Amino acid sequence: MIMHLMKLGVMASINQRLDYETLQAISNQFGFEAVRKLTLEEQILQDEPDDATNLLSRSPVITIMGHVDHGKTSLLDAIRQSNVMDTEAGQITQHIGAYHVELESGSVVFLDTPGHAAFTAMRARGAQVTDIVVLVVAADDGVMPQTVEALNHAKAAGVPILVVLNKMDVESARPDHVKRQLAEYDLVPEEWGGQTIFVEISAKERIGIEELLEMLLLEAELLELSANPNKPARGTVAEAKLDKGRGPVATVLVQNGTLRVGDVFVAGRYNGKVRAMINDRGHHVKNAPPSTPVEVLGFTGVPEAGDQFFVVGSERDAKALSEFRQAQHRATQLGPQSRVSIQEGDIKELNIIVKGDVQGSVEAVFDSLQRLSADEVKINVIHQAVGGITETDVLLASASNAIVVGFNVHPTTGALIAKENEDIDVRTYSVIYDLISDVRSAMEGLLEPEVREVVVGRGIVRELFRTPRMGTIAGSYVNWGRIIRNYALRVLRDNRLVYEGQVDSLRHFKEDVTEVQANYECGIGVSTFDDFKVDDVLECYTHERIPRLLK
Repeated sequence: MIMHLMKLGVMASINQRLDYETLQAISNQFGFEAVRKLTLEEQILQDEPDDATNLLSRSPVITIMGHVDHGKTSLLDAIRQSNVMDTEAGQITQHIGAYHVELESGSVVFLDTPGHAAFTAMRARGAQVTDIVVLVVAADDGVMPQTVEALNHAKAAGVPILVVLNKMDVESARPDHVKRQLAEYDLVPEEWGGQTIFVEISAKERIGIEELLEMLLLEAELLELSANPNKPARGTVAEAKLDKGRGPVATVLVQNGTLRVGDVFVAGRYNGKVRAMINDRGHHVKNAPPSTPVEVLGFTGVPEAGDQFFVVGSERDAKALSEFRQAQHRATQLGPQSRVSIQEGDIKELNIIVKGDVQGSVEAVFDSLQRLSADEVKINVIHQAVGGITETDVLLASASNAIVVGFNVHPTTGALIAKENEDIDVRTYSVIYDLISDVRSAMEGLLEPEVREVVVGRGIVRELFRTPRMGTIAGSYVNWGRIIRNYALRVLRDNRLVYEGQVDSLRHFKEDVTEVQANYECGIGVSTFDDFKVDDVLECYTHERIPRLLK
């Protein structure tokens, strides 16, 4: 085995541990199959693919979004025929509510997210677990700042949007005006030749509710939503809190499998055992199938909203994974954070939030950025508005991995704190050319570098030596540049390519060396080639990655 490793350029000792890639390279020669040891997380959370015969249709998860006081919770009231509003402080939704609603033609799960600007991050979490977004817009009020932010979240999550024009019972309702406003954000009604479903309702008078539900179930039917209820549960934490009487409590949306009382689970950095489950009506339940929101008791700590929830086989596994994740979290907190920034990135689409002092400035910046888009890197302005950079902007950037640029405006104190907490790149400019130049540089950082071959040296074979370990050694004279060990090597005979490989062995007299300069002699060995001839030309080369510029 050591001999074979040497031929591959791996100088191993008899008690050396080999990595997976090396074992793969020699496995065929020794008749074994290399198997990579799974990580602790992979071992515990292995998920077998579902057989199509085990899949059953599941209820769609629908998120209600929109501006504050546009009637989102009133709409949910009308659907549930209950009064959620009475339980809300000041009649404004203060947390993510998850509700299971039984209808004549099927069942639907609603996530009611706050519309207030301070809860932008919570809306982002809602969009990440939903199948369909219902965007509620008051027909008399029209498109407002939080309406735009809500639809930007839905677009960023790639979720279908259904628009509800509420308050159609009031005299000042202007549905066509609102439709024109939303058409500017690519939400064009079907009757205008677009693909967005618009439903006109009055939540207060309960007008149009039936039509809305029919449209939602039709959209869900087109999505062909399914899950396997006969497996350990997996889901997402919608919201979590520390209750004085009950300890850590989380609202979990079960997305696959069935969650049961007594199940051992892991959610984010914490583990636990389901002590009790309470549905949205306040009733204790023993099990929760797919697309069911339940309040779960039994956590060892308060998870974060958006954490993945997994049922595992044993308490020992759950505790081990929890400890592993907590150690990873501590290491991450101590180390540098990885976020897309104005200098570099790892995506082919650069998400940007633009804020400016006046609408003219915002439009000018937007138009200039759109013109920067190239074939390989696209500019995606996910939100643009007049005004200073707020905490809401930073939270939206965090949810969609974006950068924030401000023109003649500056961040608020809340935005600066959020910027540090979320590690978001926020830049302000007073000269538009500086802004465009920086964004252009960021786009160039996303381009794949050009790989260019660089010849570093040439030698000529003058004499051949035979060795038991390396086979034929080419005694050569370096006549230009330098020959470097482990660099790529090609053998040319009468200016024709004979072989391509790499320099596995390089000696100057009897000494192993890493490189040999011009005008010196050396012995060159290639583990997979020994048909050298006198006067062969040996060309040593490498590949350099050259940063590319936008054309």
